[in-house]
Amino acid sequence: MVHLSDGEKSAVAALWGKVNTDEVGGEALGRLLVVYPWTQRFFDSFGDLSSASAVMSNPKVKAHGKKVFDSFSNGLKHLDNLKGTFASLSELHCDKLHVDPENFKLLGNVLVVVLAHHLGK
Repeated sequence: MVHLSDGEKSAVAALWGKVNTDEVGGEALGRLLVVYPWTQRFFDSFGDLSSASAVMSNPKVKAHGKKVFDSFSNGLKHLDNLKGTFASLSELHCDKLHVDPENFKLLGNVLVVVLAHHLGK
């Protein structure tokens, strides 16, 4: 487990405070589904994911992306207990949905690109 200094926690919180989770969450999840199409298998109920434009304009993708990023926001409020904060989500995604943990690394990579695009102006 990585322990962040108070200064690092403040820097992370300040950066995240600039993030519009409504916009960035949907874009990040959408990009994940487009760039890594095998991740779409977890989202069968989302309807049309047949093309990049269909994915990026899909309201269910946008809503779930926002939900994911709202969870990240919640995690930032509990940086000293991330394991506990995300325990139920971890159980859901790993034990019940059987999501490959590698997919979360892919989402992290996409997140970096999306944040750079939005905040690197």
